[in-house]
Amino acid sequence: MLRRLVLVAMLMLLGLVAEAGNIVPMPKKIEKRGEAFTILTTTKITHSEKLRPLADYLTKFLPLTTQLENAKSGGVIALGEDKNLDAEEYRLTIGAEGVKIVGGSYAGVHCAVETFLQLLPSEVYGGELRLPVVVGGCLIEDSPRFSYRGFMLDVCRTWIEVDELKAFIDNLAHHKINKLHLHLSDDEGWRIEIKSHPELTEVGGFRGVGSPVAARYGEWDKRYGGFYTQEQMLKVVEYAAVRGVEIIPEIDLPGHSHNLARVHPEVLCNYTPGLKASDGYDTRNVLCVAKESNYALLDDVMRELAELFPSSHIHIGGDEVSTAQWMKCPDCQALMAKHGMSKGEQLQAHFMNRVAKIVEKYGKKPSVWNEAINSGELSLEAQVYGWKDVAACRKSTSEGYSTVVMPGAFFYFDMRQTQREHGHDWAGIFDARKTLSFDFVEQGFTPEEMKRVVGVQGAFWSEAYISHRDTEYNYLEYQVYPRICALSELAWRGDGGEWSEFYERLSQSHYSRMVAMGIDFRLFPPTVSHADGLLTAKTDDKSHIYYKIVGSDEEHLYTEPIKTDKPARYGFYTRFGGARSPEAGVKAHFRMLQPKVKITSSISESERFPFSNAEGYGRIARTARVGREGDWLLYTFEKPVACRRMEISTGNLQLPRFIFNAGYMELSYDGVTFKRVCDLERGGGVIENPSKPIKAVRIVCTESGNGADFVTVQAPKVYPKL
Repeated sequence: MLRRLVLVAMLMLLGLVAEAGNIVPMPKKIEKRGEAFTILTTTKITHSEKLRPLADYLTKFLPLTTQLENAKSGGVIALGEDKNLDAEEYRLTIGAEGVKIVGGSYAGVHCAVETFLQLLPSEVYGGELRLPVVVGGCLIEDSPRFSYRGFMLDVCRTWIEVDELKAFIDNLAHHKINKLHLHLSDDEGWRIEIKSHPELTEVGGFRGVGSPVAARYGEWDKRYGGFYTQEQMLKVVEYAAVRGVEIIPEIDLPGHSHNLARVHPEVLCNYTPGLKASDGYDTRNVLCVAKESNYALLDDVMRELAELFPSSHIHIGGDEVSTAQWMKCPDCQALMAKHGMSKGEQLQAHFMNRVAKIVEKYGKKPSVWNEAINSGELSLEAQVYGWKDVAACRKSTSEGYSTVVMPGAFFYFDMRQTQREHGHDWAGIFDARKTLSFDFVEQGFTPEEMKRVVGVQGAFWSEAYISHRDTEYNYLEYQVYPRICALSELAWRGDGGEWSEFYERLSQSHYSRMVAMGIDFRLFPPTVSHADGLLTAKTDDKSHIYYKIVGSDEEHLYTEPIKTDKPARYGFYTRFGGARSPEAGVKAHFRMLQPKVKITSSISESERFPFSNAEGYGRIARTARVGREGDWLLYTFEKPVACRRMEISTGNLQLPRFIFNAGYMELSYDGVTFKRVCDLERGGGVIENPSKPIKAVRIVCTESGNGADFVTVQAPKVYPKL
């Protein structure tokens, strides 16, 4: 006993004692009690045969050996099941004689293991924990509010390799996210091998040069893409299962099927007046409802998916379906007449019910996006994913559907987190605070509706990911963490709790864990102030503050207030491991000029999105057709503009699409004589430190087409001289 007490005392002095607390998500009950337990190199992990995978999983973090037996003596970490507990309920007991981890099922034991790892120093996640380590005595009793704690990952718009997918699964598991909804087909790719139809991936898995599918989303001059073989996916499914993660496959139907239609054009409705290719590129992406051959093809697909994925559900899409093609298709019109239909939504319900029956034939249940129930004719057997807004989620539950709640304004992590960061903004601009703030009562869910809420889910649509592959940090991880941490807290507890308490746990302990996990997460930006000639930056976490001076790429470590009368020159950010914050500064640092400008072009403007939208620095504008070689856009300023930098871009912001595929930029100081300054990159160009005020800028297209039928025209970005 004395030797053990001396050892514990020594380890405490060395800082190698772990205490319960600051866990994410926070357990229901944590009770400190009894004596601590010392994990030695001789400590065994005991387990049943059923729990062997979990024991092996634990050895990836602790350099210990496993033993197939029930714990009857001290000095062990014992894994076991208690059928008196609910499936994911667990009890974790730590005392002088050892660690006892008990769950109601494999899933419950896994949740307990993840909690146990958080009781250890953060180095455990990097496999760098040195033993011995003392773990404080405690009792933790816990269970989740929702059985479905999910995340949707789009691997279509941006192809994600197996190793990256596995790493993503690892980090979901550490946060007790137990469902990975894999979006495996869309307009931009077909990512899962179907052996009865190898062409779906051999052709449809790639875009660009040499592919019938045009390049989009950041890759323009090369063939790119990929797909998972069934053998690869079987291993990924097994890998995820060990970590308590169920993979739910999605084939998005009947819309979002442009890729499928390029591989099998016969799946589309027949061409009719008003449905024609634009610039030689067929943009139709909706399967014909009336063709029996389509259902035969999908029968093959669903049969193989059912064999490949153990999940109880297969997601069959149903979102953003344009019914215009069906309303002009003679075969679809005949089907409507036969069944007495009057609306396109009824045709969609007919299609979804047909595919749902195929899924059910192979022993699975169908899942759909919320639009699929708009007709009121979809079977109640379907599980609905409410993405559009809270109203769509409540509509689904009130009509009797089991519902996964995931409104984009709270749970779409491809949304930008501040106005100046990259990402989409159609569903809002928000960070982890808003995700945590989601409250079912405040959002109007009734007790009856809550009975049909199966859980919550985050999502990452990957259009912009491919455009950020060359950044120094992982854009996917930056976008989703720590928002996933907030999602985990909400999904586990049922409500997010107070932000200040959660942020304390997050910043003081969990940041270090995520660094050890290798996650390039987003830090909250520092606060910056300028008073009495001193520029001050502060942060409330463990990160280091750096700054750059406008016009220089040199990075400086911030150590003390900066004496300056030009605070707008300084931009601040923080780093912690691979994590970083967005830039911060005084208000003037981000000031932009909006000089009066007239935009003209060799291409006529869209009636719906005229050039005046961009001239007013408010909304985007569009041309009436795609760019062709020799086309130009001209920006003429009312008065010459003195600036340090000017950016002119085509395409959607931060999403290089609808652009001049190739070209160059010219500037003029007098509006008459132009000189070439740079080639376009992803549809835009930059002028740095012009020698004189700029009167006009012109961008010229040198390559026809962009895979769409228009060019997006942006307002100029003009940075003032400092």
